[in-house]
Amino acid sequence: MNGDLPQEITSLVGREVYSNSGVFVGQVEDLRLDLDGETVTGLALASLNDELFNGRAAGARGVIIPYRWVRSVGDIILVSDVVERMKDGEESEEAAA
Repeated sequence: MNGDLPQEITSLVGREVYSNSGVFVGQVEDLRLDLDGETVTGLALASLNDELFNGRAAGARGVIIPYRWVRSVGDIILVSDVVERMKDGEESEEAAA
């Protein structure tokens, strides 16, 4: 089984990431790994949805989202709607100010 691991990990690179509700988040550019535990701990995303991140990633090459947010991996990767709630929370704070 360990022989299959590198192929599975590299197959994530280049896949598009969407929230559960179908909003494009970004594209996997790299992975954050825990080498001791031999697990993926995060997805490094590039080609971000600028509207979704609303300046939070301004000037950055991308963002890293925790792998625990991943809900499904197939032709695309689905993540929890936490990313969208971050955007909603930011808008609510601006409206309250």
